[in-house]
Amino acid sequence: MDSILRELKTNPHLKQIIALTHKYPQEVYLVGGFLRDLFLRRRKESYDFDFAVSKGAIALSREIAKKLKSGFVVLDKEHGSSRIVYKKNDFSCNFDFTDFRGRDIADDLLHRDFTINSLAVNLKAIRDARALGDIVIDNHSARPDIRSRLIRMVSEVSFPEDPLRTLRAFSLSAVLDFSIEPQTQKAIQKYRKEITSSAFERIAEELFKTLNSGNGFKSFKAMDGVKVLEEIIPEIRQMRGVHQGPYHHLDVFGHSLEALRQIEILFLQLKRNKDVQEYLSQIIAGTHTRRALLKLGAFLHDIGKPISKERVGKKTCFHGHERVGRNIARGIAERLRLSNDERNSLDKMIFWHLRPGYMADIEPLSHRAKYRFFRDAKDEAVSILLLSIADQRSTCGPLTRGSNRKHHEDVCLGLAKDFFRKKKEKQLPRLVDGNDIMRQLKLSSGPIIGKILEEINEAQAAGEIKTKSQALELAKKFAMFKSCK
Repeated sequence: MDSILRELKTNPHLKQIIALTHKYPQEVYLVGGFLRDLFLRRRKESYDFDFAVSKGAIALSREIAKKLKSGFVVLDKEHGSSRIVYKKNDFSCNFDFTDFRGRDIADDLLHRDFTINSLAVNLKAIRDARALGDIVIDNHSARPDIRSRLIRMVSEVSFPEDPLRTLRAFSLSAVLDFSIEPQTQKAIQKYRKEITSSAFERIAEELFKTLNSGNGFKSFKAMDGVKVLEEIIPEIRQMRGVHQGPYHHLDVFGHSLEALRQIEILFLQLKRNKDVQEYLSQIIAGTHTRRALLKLGAFLHDIGKPISKERVGKKTCFHGHERVGRNIARGIAERLRLSNDERNSLDKMIFWHLRPGYMADIEPLSHRAKYRFFRDAKDEAVSILLLSIADQRSTCGPLTRGSNRKHHEDVCLGLAKDFFRKKKEKQLPRLVDGNDIMRQLKLSSGPIIGKILEEINEAQAAGEIKTKSQALELAKKFAMFKSCK
């Protein structure tokens, strides 16, 4: 028996739906990504199931949800779309049910986005099927396009029906490592201006799928080639043609794309570093990983340079571009409806991206300097360090020196190692608190107490003090110094 047919017959979660739908008169077809991935022999840790129903999809799925004792939500009442949120033991998935878009399954498949997603199998025919070819409907050459690894629109109405598909073409291309065929590229360029009519939450999801793949740079470059990228992030237009000093070989936009390429290369080079990989795989919000957010940060890290550019004597300068860039990125993050955690992370990446370079110039790098960096960067410390390496690697002007770059990378990777080590260590015990300071120095509550405590924490982290009496002595000296200023 064909392995795909065997999977359709034996998949325990699909078997439940087959058994339950047999009791109802509607036609129910398995469609979409799960079926496509079977033909790709693509295994995923989690997957969802999509079903096209001849009529009454919401009522049908509501009844099935009751029998499965699972969550149920109506996604789109007008188009008869609903979701069963299924959980059993450690497994969870979504079963999505939607009414036919047209008179029958042939009409429905005509309204699918891309040919590779236009396969269908009648659920009620799976049990008795002897050959896969007897039950698979492939009206739009999905299987040849899967074999050729091509993203091809089903019809000319694909993008007008749902403008988000112009972006989904790139996310699918990135995730599956497929190419977008030329006629589809032309159609994307034709309809690109309609993409912002889609909800920006949906736009962000497709963007993050692209960034979380290993093909972020390749896809961003392709999106830029058909002018989709600047529809989503119009701020990048001002980056084009902004030339930099002799340390750079690319304009600001080219450098930003190159930073995205370099950070993907760096991720591959660190693929055996368990600490780094676990860090990058952390979920910041929803399905958005730190890996994807860091790639976005790499692409946006110099977005403040065009506004900040000035000529000082014979030098081209971008003073304060990290602060300007942070503020521009805040607007982009808000438009993409990113969470507060994601916005704060982007803030830190962009605002502090120059700091590791300054630290690499300090010989020797003090414990206090390290402490201050980790204090300010917090959980984004490693993101900032990796971004700094990618930024440096993207700078190949005539004044760049290989020995400086090697030293810079050694400092950054050493600091990243310190970060993970400190995460695993027990926190140093607090030597004193605010009440101790106020009582010993006879001070009232106020900002000075916080400054004293921070000075004590810094000295303790640097190994300069270890006892309560030493902490109180330092507090006394610090208070006297501040009062004399």
